[in-house]
Amino acid sequence: MSGTPSPSSPGRDHPGERAAADPVRLLEIRDTPLSVDEVFAAVGDEAAGGTALFVGTVRSHDNGADVEGLGYSAHPTAEAEMRRIAEKVIADFPVRALAAVHRVGDLRIGDLAVVVAVSCPHRGEAFEACRKLIDDLKHEVPIWKHQTFSDGTEEWVGA
Repeated sequence: MSGTPSPSSPGRDHPGERAAADPVRLLEIRDTPLSVDEVFAAVGDEAAGGTALFVGTVRSHDNGADVEGLGYSAHPTAEAEMRRIAEKVIADFPVRALAAVHRVGDLRIGDLAVVVAVSCPHRGEAFEACRKLIDDLKHEVPIWKHQTFSDGTEEWVGA
């Protein structure tokens, strides 16, 4: 049995089944360490039956090369672009709460680079909305990654 009510089931028009009036709880680019707990707490909502969270970390390798470190930099319009993407997600899904933070500056292997979360009335909606949020954020927000590798080479990603 599906967790989503059928169109004829009672409660389909309940306010909790719809997006919240102002679901954007946290959108930020910062140069300080990120907190999964902070983002998770930001999307708490009594009407949410599902919360999806994605955490992106700095890994030790990329395309077969060992990563020594990396730095993120952001265009001054990056937070405004994050808001535009958040609003697109909200328009497509019944989002109760949404949060996204991205780190800039020099990061080490294992550091958190991005944390996003979405809560919705049902789990499937939360998974889909969270996936759209992180995918669109990575493809559309002007944040660039500068990687240095153990062999002395380097590359810019997203620039």
